Amino acid sequence: MAGTEIAERERAAKAYKWDVRPGDGAVPAAFDDAAAPAGKTASWYSQALAWLRTRRAVGESLSEALVEERSHGHFFLFVPVFLGIGAALWFAAEVDPPVYAMVLGAIAAAVPAWRLRHREDLGAILAGGAFLVPIGMLLAALESARLDTVILDTPVTTMIEGRVLARESGAGNAIRYRIALEKTREPVLKRAPQVVTLLARSRHDPIAIGHGISGRARLGPPSGPALAGLNDFAFDAYFAGTGAIGYFYGAPVAIEAAPASWSDRISQRIAIWRNNLTEHIRGRIGGDAGAIAAALVTAEQRAISEETVEALRQAGLAHVLAISGLNMVLAAGTFLVGARMLMALIPGFAERFPTRKIAAGGALVMVTLYILVSGGAISAVRSWIMICVMLIAVLFGRSAISMRNVALSAIIILAVTPSAITNPGFQMSYAATLGLVAGYAAWRERPVRKEGKGGALRLTGGAAGRFFGGLLLSSAIGSLSTLIYSIGHFHRVPAYGLAGNLLAMPAISAIVMPFGLIAVLLMPFGLDAVPFAIMGKGIEWMIALAVWVSSWKGGDIVTGRIPMSAFLLIGVGGGLLCILRTRLRHAGTVFIVAGALVALWPSARGKPELLISEDGRLVAILRGDAVATNRAKPPGFIYDQWRRALRLGDLTKPDMRKTAGLLLAEPTTEKAAADTERKRPRRKADRKKAKDAMTEAIAAARQAQTFVCEAKAFCAAVSPSGWTLVTLQDTAFLGTACDTADLVVVPFALRLDNCRSGARLVTARHLRRTGALEITPPLDDPAASLGGATNMPAVETVVRAWSRHRTYDWRSDTFETAAAAPPAEIETNEADRSPPQLP
Repeated sequence: MAGTEIAERERAAKAYKWDVRPGDGAVPAAFDDAAAPAGKTASWYSQALAWLRTRRAVGESLSEALVEERSHGHFFLFVPVFLGIGAALWFAAEVDPPVYAMVLGAIAAAVPAWRLRHREDLGAILAGGAFLVPIGMLLAALESARLDTVILDTPVTTMIEGRVLARESGAGNAIRYRIALEKTREPVLKRAPQVVTLLARSRHDPIAIGHGISGRARLGPPSGPALAGLNDFAFDAYFAGTGAIGYFYGAPVAIEAAPASWSDRISQRIAIWRNNLTEHIRGRIGGDAGAIAAALVTAEQRAISEETVEALRQAGLAHVLAISGLNMVLAAGTFLVGARMLMALIPGFAERFPTRKIAAGGALVMVTLYILVSGGAISAVRSWIMICVMLIAVLFGRSAISMRNVALSAIIILAVTPSAITNPGFQMSYAATLGLVAGYAAWRERPVRKEGKGGALRLTGGAAGRFFGGLLLSSAIGSLSTLIYSIGHFHRVPAYGLAGNLLAMPAISAIVMPFGLIAVLLMPFGLDAVPFAIMGKGIEWMIALAVWVSSWKGGDIVTGRIPMSAFLLIGVGGGLLCILRTRLRHAGTVFIVAGALVALWPSARGKPELLISEDGRLVAILRGDAVATNRAKPPGFIYDQWRRALRLGDLTKPDMRKTAGLLLAEPTTEKAAADTERKRPRRKADRKKAKDAMTEAIAAARQAQTFVCEAKAFCAAVSPSGWTLVTLQDTAFLGTACDTADLVVVPFALRLDNCRSGARLVTARHLRRTGALEITPPLDDPAASLGGATNMPAVETVVRAWSRHRTYDWRSDTFETAAAAPPAEIETNEADRSPPQLP
């Protein structure tokens, strides 16, 4: 801008008479006409005048909006938001943030937050946030230190002895036990986990909760993310207190258990109630209907067939299986209505006693018993806390449905379990609740106009019309509120979720939950058979509708992985839209639009070309949307996550071959026989035959654009960038692979860090620290060598409490730091090679 223009604008600004008010700053009060310029400077003068007036109007509008928001009490709603931000920052850090820094930050921010607590401006909110964010970080640090879960470092086979904490029956004869581990032998684990979850597939008499259990089992650490940014199951296991997962090789046996503490005895008694209730419901209602009925009461879902679960998921009804706000509200609402109706039938009772408060007190007791047998999932606890707050509000004559009740329940959960902020159930549960409460408030405060009778359509304004209209509106709000979380965590959206809810929710609301509650209440008197039968019929209708809806074309929309920035922007925008009530809420729309643009913007990193699973047993090559794997039947648990996150297309299976004579004959000396008794001796390959077979497999793979595999030996492939890849099933071919390929993947722990030929070597020891790997060529040079590719590990840090087990060395009983772990022996026992594979 020219100097004369700047001078003219300054002169125009001086034409104002400024009025200074305390706390507002300088604002123009009046205009001095005598100082107005004339001639050529009039245009600049008018522009400056318009700019100053606009600025004043915007400032006054913002101040008025903030005052109105504070009058609604909405500043309190930001307390759980800031606590959640603090907890999320602590969990996202690569190292544990220093405690002293968090304490000093909270102390430094406490004084301005306290002094500005009555202010009605943005500064007061920011001051409160500056205090609450380090408090949230401290709560997260406290929870992690309090749990201190020991996670097993590496898969191992051992004899275990322990006490059954809980059990859950699955399909067939499978029973999943949660066991407090007390002793291990053959070998004795130096760093044994306190609690393990083991699956027993062999037929046996179920071992009672609280009794001792023993058996030979395969233990392994919980897996990390299948890809970078996906769910970390080791993180979930750490905060659930589970140190290892696995399975029994045979049927476990019952043994004497050590005496339990009083807290453990209480937990065991609740677990026994839950298990007995589950078995009773399944006995009353058979098949998938009985399994779903049990899941609605006790949250045990393993007995439901995979086909039914998938049909419910594609129909948008999977949320019904999780005990959440829907179940709690229907149960509490049914009890409230039923209790008030029964009390109204007693002559004179309603006139003498406050039936509404009595029913609310009974509902409070009922939902408390419900949460005790429901397993304590985050969504269930959130719903229980919020409904308790609402029922207590009814007891004191206050408004039951309000944003403050939602915020209060979130504060309680985040204060006790800050790790819940990372849980998809917590996020989706609160997103749906915020959307529904905000929608209810907007509907209640809408302008009402008098309408006519409606003629032939007047029935639509009656009870049935209001019911189905409310169902449609609530389903639409719930679906939109949780849409970004379905995309961000599960990378798919049910296309017909709204239709599935509209078709099935009447049966769930009017039949399934009411008769389920009646049946549970009548169980002590043995009169539950008929209500459970009616409940079962309602669930069968729901399953039939879900199967029908899932059969429609395009039932599942795979969205793929989106950037974390897009997820956060849309989540924050949705929260602002729900929390705020003035024009300030439109800031949420800006965040949502910005997040959508970021999500739709092409990734600067490009799509990966090679995928390697955490255990090294599954390797995939991507060619556009098509994918080829080294296994004909890739593990569904891993591959399904890859498929949804990267929007993979058709799977090309490997070309299996079997060439004889690739291995040299095993020696029959006495020493070899002694080695065989101790462990399988290391075999050797016929170098010439192995070299010829591997070269031929690579040539065939280049032409077929898939993996070419020699059975129980190796698989070879060529990537779109021309990289040759060999995955081994037998370490006898390691030398040949290193001399032939650019990349060698070995799912075993080896002494070697690199191939002497210069080829890149990826072993189980490397993957232990990195987790799953994505290898992406540079966009500007797709034909670059493997050394110029970008490697993205799924595990970003190995120094946090839930990932530190990856650095543990059982030989020295120490944790490695920055240096690589010492070389380990090649595992040659086939039984010890495979990690736990759980259904």
